[in-house]
Amino acid sequence: MSQVEMLEMNGEWLEGMGSFCLRSKKNSPGYLNKNKWLNQQFEKGLHYIQLLENGKQVGFIEYADAEYSSRVVYADGFVVIHCLWVSAVGKGYGTQLLKKCLEDAKKRGKKGVVVLSNDQTSWTPSKDLFLQHQFQCIATAPYDFELLMFALQENIDLPYFPNNWKERLAKFQNLTILRSFQCPYVEVATENIQVAANKLGLIPDLIDLQNREDLMEKSPTPYGIFSVVYKGQLITFHRLTVHSVYKKLQKLMNS
Repeated sequence: MSQVEMLEMNGEWLEGMGSFCLRSKKNSPGYLNKNKWLNQQFEKGLHYIQLLENGKQVGFIEYADAEYSSRVVYADGFVVIHCLWVSAVGKGYGTQLLKKCLEDAKKRGKKGVVVLSNDQTSWTPSKDLFLQHQFQCIATAPYDFELLMFALQENIDLPYFPNNWKERLAKFQNLTILRSFQCPYVEVATENIQVAANKLGLIPDLIDLQNREDLMEKSPTPYGIFSVVYKGQLITFHRLTVHSVYKKLQKLMNS
């Protein structure tokens, strides 16, 4: 019989077990940057909970209070889920992790829980699990972003997105990468942009978002942790292959 347990990570546990994503490449810059980021965020109340089956990592959930979250959403008094992922489906592990988050938010008197979803990429959690557990879509943003909410109190102001996405994009005419290290795959995604750009004689500007204020001011999408913009147009908010980046940039250069 399988033994399943939840382990809430802290700096000590992280040192011993490590984070979930990219754990097969523990010496890679992306993995090391993620762990460094986690340790910084633990001090701000970040929750990073791993699910273990017979001692093996099989899933995790990461969430934070809105004022410290890595998503571009106004949601004072709410908890924001960054990631929820399981490697073994059909066992109810996603439900267990989600319920843990909801219970914690309720215990701490939060207004509710929100999560950002986008059907165009696996870089955000799939909305299906959340809809099954009575989350409701309360806002949308360009590029197929949806904000789902589970309310824990009545008569609350709903969370919302900024409404100046076009103005944010227009600020970046040079090829620009905006990123933070909340996701370990950001490093590889950045490298693919740089390789493709170099083939076209472009040198990307690189902006490392330093804090939530920086994120809320500059990010051109709700996802926040990775955006690539050229000539005021969004190239991507998730990892692309070098070939895909090359084609997108070449088209814009010739337009």
